[in-house]
Amino acid sequence: MAMNDSVNILNSAYLAVEYVDSFLPDNPLQQPFKNAWNYMLDNYTKFQIATWGSLIVHEASYFLLCVPGFVFQFIPYMQKYKIQQDKPETWEKQWKCFKTLLFNHFFIQLPLICGTYYFTEYFNIPYEWEEMPRWYVLLAQCFGCAVIEDAWHYFLHRLLHHKRIYKYIHKVHHEFVSPFGMQAEYAHPLETLILGTGFFIGIVVFCNHVILLWAWVICRLMETIDVHSGYDVPLNPLHLVPFYAGARFHDFHHMNFIGNYASTFTWWDRIFGTDSQFIAYKEKEKKQQLIMKKKAN
Repeated sequence: MAMNDSVNILNSAYLAVEYVDSFLPDNPLQQPFKNAWNYMLDNYTKFQIATWGSLIVHEASYFLLCVPGFVFQFIPYMQKYKIQQDKPETWEKQWKCFKTLLFNHFFIQLPLICGTYYFTEYFNIPYEWEEMPRWYVLLAQCFGCAVIEDAWHYFLHRLLHHKRIYKYIHKVHHEFVSPFGMQAEYAHPLETLILGTGFFIGIVVFCNHVILLWAWVICRLMETIDVHSGYDVPLNPLHLVPFYAGARFHDFHHMNFIGNYASTFTWWDRIFGTDSQFIAYKEKEKKQQLIMKKKAN
């Protein structure tokens, strides 16, 4: 009975979204995107699309999403949004980070990306435009992937902080007490494999078209670069996502080293109480701000 109720709720939600979607204006970018997609299918093999296409999507998305945070360091106005203002970025740290990223991307992640084609062939994942899911289905799938990845990340990330193994693997990622966007994937190769596994679980569960691989890559990079940005910028659209952790939440993890282990959402830390120090820190900040206001008045 409970299963039938859940199915009925999901079907009703799907129909409701379809009804709302019917009233939305046509997307002017849809036809150009369709033409580009069909051109890609006509001129490249599935292996080339799955392998080199995925690599291009990852590299282009990663470094383009890093651009705003990189530019912020040169804009005096944006410094008021920097979370750890006493620890500015340095060229030395950013260059070291960039070199490690290139190694991880091409010697760790690229071999994994090379398996994408075989994954799509084994599970008969379609590439055709006609079988591409609608935008709201794709959005729901990405959210499902994020929920799964977040659970994996919380427990494995917390394990990597265990005192017996921390210094061998996860300590590399914590070289930067004040994170910046490009540092999101700065990690020990083993950590890239261990925590990166959570990214693929959702793909195995939800993937019904190759577009989900790329959409989920972009969503995951958008999230991880944002929480590592070091800037808590107002009007951030990601803050509209329910239970979204955000930059301030993860920045505290780098500053404190303990707690706030989840990647995207706050519920696992709340359930297990590993956000208690963060909550206490926020309360202390509020009290200090109230004292400063009283003195100013």
